[in-house]
Amino acid sequence: MAISLSSISRTTRNSLPPRVVVHGDGGVGKSTFAAGAYNPIFLPFEDGLSGMEVEAFPRLTSFQETIDAIAALAEGEHDYGTAVVDSLDWLEPLVWAHVAKANGKNSIEDIPYGKGYAEASPLWRQILDGLNYLRETRGMAVILIAHSQIKRFEAPDSEPFDRYQIKLHRTADALVREWCDILGFAHHETAIKKENNGFTTRARGVGTGRRLLRVAETPACVAKNRYSLPDVLPLSWDALMGAMNPAAQAA
Repeated sequence: MAISLSSISRTTRNSLPPRVVVHGDGGVGKSTFAAGAYNPIFLPFEDGLSGMEVEAFPRLTSFQETIDAIAALAEGEHDYGTAVVDSLDWLEPLVWAHVAKANGKNSIEDIPYGKGYAEASPLWRQILDGLNYLRETRGMAVILIAHSQIKRFEAPDSEPFDRYQIKLHRTADALVREWCDILGFAHHETAIKKENNGFTTRARGVGTGRRLLRVAETPACVAKNRYSLPDVLPLSWDALMGAMNPAAQAA
């Protein structure tokens, strides 16, 4: 195609369903958040669905089973509206095992010079491309659940500091963070209460009972969104969808 000024067009607001990544500590309500999405189907890699009534594949135990499950949703007749991967950090060892087996090794660590992790990147792209296909062709939203880990961040313009981020190897972490439209940090709201015993003042955290989803990055956590959302929302799918609706935001 010839490139000229006549080929310029105006972009429009993306009308495709969102690609959402939610990370947080265990038990905060990440799977419950995903269960509230439109007609979800879970791709489970751990036993995190106990006590929940949701549609789910059998527990997936290999990289190939993961691809097969995505292909089944891509090719089969169904009315599922949201694909939920639960969870990324339990899927990651299956990717590593596939790479190790392809190299005739027992572990990805046995592949010299860290090349195994580089070879894992195309497999992650294959998974993410498959999920993109579900979104673009089948009109499905995608939710990826992950646990958080606290890691030291070496900032180029300040002293190093600790922050919550996705519990993945740095290569996979970078791919997932670039791929998603919303990266949310799920957490319990904490209020700071100061107590004075007459000699010293001691501060302690007190839970408020609210569960929140932070979708804007802070020094304390990795987060982002492409929809100009409020920095913090209640941890519920309905709250997220309401905030994504421009009319709801105006109201």
